[in-house]
Amino acid sequence: MNLMRLELEKIRRTGFLPAFLGGGILAAAVPMANMAFRPELYTGLSDPPVSILLGANWQMMSMLNVLLIVAGACVLYYIEYADNAMRKMGTLPVREGSLFFGKAAVLILAGTLLLAIEAVSVCGCSIHWFSRAAAPSAGILKSFGFFLLMLTPAALLSLTIASACRNLWTSLGIGVVCVFAATMIPAQDFALTLFPFAMPFQTLGNHAADVIRNYAIAAAAETAVIVLLEVIILKVRRAFA
Repeated sequence: MNLMRLELEKIRRTGFLPAFLGGGILAAAVPMANMAFRPELYTGLSDPPVSILLGANWQMMSMLNVLLIVAGACVLYYIEYADNAMRKMGTLPVREGSLFFGKAAVLILAGTLLLAIEAVSVCGCSIHWFSRAAAPSAGILKSFGFFLLMLTPAALLSLTIASACRNLWTSLGIGVVCVFAATMIPAQDFALTLFPFAMPFQTLGNHAADVIRNYAIAAAAETAVIVLLEVIILKVRRAFA
């Protein structure tokens, strides 16, 4: 908790939180704008409102989410590398592993904020365009809980890349390339969609229960592997410091 508080203090003047708030509002505006301009395409469909809204809008919303996560990870480590702060950190009684986990907690919290704003928007669209009885809070919570699970490997991998690169533009470039590569992965190829930057684009409505379970298991496994990769990177860095 203290590490997380310290990280929040560090990012106070970086524009990190305003960027995530603004990005969350922008992503939340996507389904609202889509329904406002083309309601006739969706209101006559028989699927649950949440499935309709997410099926029509989630690809764009998740793209904004992942790009924000990549940029946020770069900012979190840039403030450490600027003015050789990372080297100075080595003289303090703070382990680099703890530093990574503190930043991971902040980034995942920021991702949760994004998803919360978007969940409110989807709920509001369900109520306004599909009737009040058609806004199942349980379905929205389940969907966005799944989205948070799918976003976690991408967030941790973005942080790992940022921790390995001193130059912000290098880590940002790698992250953006990975995001756009993920958008070109065929949705029907389960193995390829396990790429961490492709997983946030998955929705509950597009998959059977067993496939969703496999995605959840894969997300947990990828999270463990990425954490192990970060530990290896830290050991290699200490060995050559």
